[in-house]
Amino acid sequence: MALVLFFDGDCAFCSKSVRYIYQLDAKGAVEFAPLQGVLAAELDLRKHAEKGGGSMVILRQSDGVMFTKSDAIIELGKALGGVWAALARAFSLFPSLARHRVYDLIAKNRHMLAGKGNQCAIPDKDFMARMRN
Repeated sequence: MALVLFFDGDCAFCSKSVRYIYQLDAKGAVEFAPLQGVLAAELDLRKHAEKGGGSMVILRQSDGVMFTKSDAIIELGKALGGVWAALARAFSLFPSLARHRVYDLIAKNRHMLAGKGNQCAIPDKDFMARMRN
């Protein structure tokens, strides 16, 4: 696996996004881990799940570099390839301050957009193989 995508496991918007990314990732380039999990705690990433934090974090395993906010979206697009990589390249042309502000606006309202996650769809075996704790 090339990337680990850390996400807020208590956020329905984030969980739905992870399932969508899983479906798009035909190459299996991305693993997933909740920011409330053991691996996130070991890497001191839990702060990104705090109320108002709302940032996904991408860890590129090949070199240990971490990406947050809109930079994580760009790195994710590159990993997915195809049209997503092209969109990531286009998105990267915008100034990072503007990209991060849009990301922060969505992150701030993520619970309102999809509600607080208290029910979980039963994951399939392949999805669980790419889920880390």
